Amino acid sequence: MPKLPLGPAGFLPPSAASMGIFQPVKGSGHHLVEGEPVEEEKAYEISAEKLLTLRNPTLFPGPMLVWGWTEETRHKAGLVLELVKEVPGMNIIPMPDYRPIYPKIDPEAVINPCHPNLTIQHNKIHVCAFVGVHCHFANITLKMIRANTNCYTQAWCAYDGHEDALLAIRDFDGAKIAKIKDAIIRLKTGGIKPWAETPEGKEELEEIRRRKEEAAKTTKENIELFMHELEQGLDEHAE
Repeated sequence: MPKLPLGPAGFLPPSAASMGIFQPVKGSGHHLVEGEPVEEEKAYEISAEKLLTLRNPTLFPGPMLVWGWTEETRHKAGLVLELVKEVPGMNIIPMPDYRPIYPKIDPEAVINPCHPNLTIQHNKIHVCAFVGVHCHFANITLKMIRANTNCYTQAWCAYDGHEDALLAIRDFDGAKIAKIKDAIIRLKTGGIKPWAETPEGKEELEEIRRRKEEAAKTTKENIELFMHELEQGLDEHAE
């Protein structure tokens, strides 16, 4: 059986499906890990281990989670946030809108199918998880990330899953969120050292925190300057 390699895989790599990689049958008790079917509990453990040990773990929640369509969605969002708290240093970059942003995006804050590799590379993300992202957009984005980066992608999909993710959990629901969270806690209790608690991780997270504070300060100053100019403009043209 073919195995899905970690990227970068080239400018236009073949899709996983064209390589003969398909999702395990619903109810088979398996999920897809690097192109191969793996027993559920093992898949959750691999998911947890990657989130804990790889550089800059990041959650990419999409509109089906961010917009809170239903009570069930809001409940699932709460469970996912609790999971994120168990991963030291885990970041969240939402995908609330898929429309391309031109002429320039902020790769620290935005990921969409036109620029996902920029966001991954700029933030030095080596592991990420998609949740609540519409399948057709996830398919595009996962291929681009695999083509251009070495990021270990995880797709937590409410439907059939995604072959182009390095790890795909299908039929993702509250119970599966709890299982990944439990695996994270179990690995930490067992002595695994999270990336965020290594000297390199601590240094990088401190730099990220400092950069965000500077960006927030600059944004506030720009807003105040704009409002001041607007007020002057209104005064100059007042009758």
